[in-house]
Amino acid sequence: MGKRKVYVRTDVSISQVEHSLDHQGCVIVLPEAIPPASTLVTFGRNATNHRSFDFSRWYGTGIDPITYACQRQIERFLAVQDTTVEISTVASYCCNGLRHFLDYLQLRATALGHELTLADIDRELIDGYLGQLASQGVTTTSQKTLYNCTKPVLQALGQRGLIVLVAAGDGATFPRNPFPNSNRKVKGETPLPKAQRQAFAAAVKQAVMPIWRDDVPLTGELLAYALLIVALHTGRNTTPLLEIGCDCLRAHPKDNSTFLILWKRRGHNTSKVILRGESTNERILEATPTVKINVERLIRHVIARTEPLRAEATDDLQAHVWLYRSRGNKGKGQVTALSDVALQYGIQKLVNDYRLTDSDGQPLRINISRLRKTFANRIFELLDGDLATTAIALGNTPLVAGRNYLLPGEDAKRNWRFMGDVMIEELLTHTIGATYKTTPIGRCGDLVNGQYAPKREGSICINFINCLRCRHYAVTGNDLHKLFSFYFRVFAERMRMDKRRWAREYAHIPRLIDDYIVAEGLRRGVFKLAAVEVARERARIEPHPFWASDLLSDLEVFA
Repeated sequence: MGKRKVYVRTDVSISQVEHSLDHQGCVIVLPEAIPPASTLVTFGRNATNHRSFDFSRWYGTGIDPITYACQRQIERFLAVQDTTVEISTVASYCCNGLRHFLDYLQLRATALGHELTLADIDRELIDGYLGQLASQGVTTTSQKTLYNCTKPVLQALGQRGLIVLVAAGDGATFPRNPFPNSNRKVKGETPLPKAQRQAFAAAVKQAVMPIWRDDVPLTGELLAYALLIVALHTGRNTTPLLEIGCDCLRAHPKDNSTFLILWKRRGHNTSKVILRGESTNERILEATPTVKINVERLIRHVIARTEPLRAEATDDLQAHVWLYRSRGNKGKGQVTALSDVALQYGIQKLVNDYRLTDSDGQPLRINISRLRKTFANRIFELLDGDLATTAIALGNTPLVAGRNYLLPGEDAKRNWRFMGDVMIEELLTHTIGATYKTTPIGRCGDLVNGQYAPKREGSICINFINCLRCRHYAVTGNDLHKLFSFYFRVFAERMRMDKRRWAREYAHIPRLIDDYIVAEGLRRGVFKLAAVEVARERARIEPHPFWASDLLSDLEVFA
């Protein structure tokens, strides 16, 4: 029997924008509808700290029709009338987007000396809004965030026919790319170096110890420390961790293992992490990350300790794990849940109490995003560079994991630094290219005394399997055919040997070529994408003679 379709119920009582059309077909909001009976929009509990937004300050300032239309659209988002949008996202639309947009419209109406209507929303107005954001002195990435929180509301109004949207051309309502190259200006978090990771892990483990004593009351700081331990060992994001439910631990088919189930709001699905009971030294080969039993015991202990608080908690908090009694002046003694603000306070207290510092002696910067990247790089290291499994552990695609979470190791940095020094020397001495000798998969700077060379008199290096790891190795666009011929030759070995042995000895080679050499070459402009695709296809059909399978019977000769 097929699965029945489930229809989402929506609140059809949300008022429409009361309007009519003039003789030119423009939308005119009826004056008697403005302002509405209530100008306060309530969000309820969500992943942000915003619970409501009041539109009253913009009524009576010369932009009433637009203010009214925006308020109604926000109400429709909350009622799931037009599309499914998370409540936290709607809150951001209001607090980060419409607040700035309506302020700009108010200034514009005052400057022009007349009321602005929905018909005034066009490309000129949007360009003016972008100019206003730029004049506020905030970074380009912040401007982009504010703009991206405004645009969806206006697009929804356009889709309902309340404003005219021009899709393309010079008069397009929204410019195609108002913030070019903005991604290059974003400096993402970096994973914690080994020494700092160990210091943080030791500190948070010590700080959370009082949570095991039943006579010690639960506080926001203790729960923050417990959450940090879960974050460090699972690599999950902030909101799913804060919203862990009491039923988050599920049975696993294997003994001494448990599933940790987290809800991902943006993806509208769950994320699974295996909490393993047995400590082994084996490599992680499952499709999901595993951590030791102490994390499971910690979560179960917190659930047990917060059980009495659930009877007093409000309906929207009863399913949460991280509950405690508030000690603040507002609502003192009331049951509340750990929030992002409380988490940040706990992190700051941990850093101060244990004097955690970075390599420059400054207070160590800790946040969930940084712990996630630390987890990703640690898993990648343990798996000997297995990008696919690392991506699964993170819940991302290999492309996203490689681009946004993984950093080149120290060996890779040293290799690039060495290549840069050589190139500078060759440019200064006008001997570009003379340093490197041609090899079957690229070029080598020292065939006799290289990193993997035999270093015997009269012998040259033929250890081509390790070329990709060698600091003397280099590749140019002219070497791509040889490189991809080697690439496909390595894949051909899978049919000739045990799969486990291939995974152990050769699987890293295609990953290094795809995810480091080619990707980095494209990013730096050393290779052209068209040339890469041509060389790849040519190597597939007509491999370089050195790597033709009918000439070489075993790659071990070159290991």
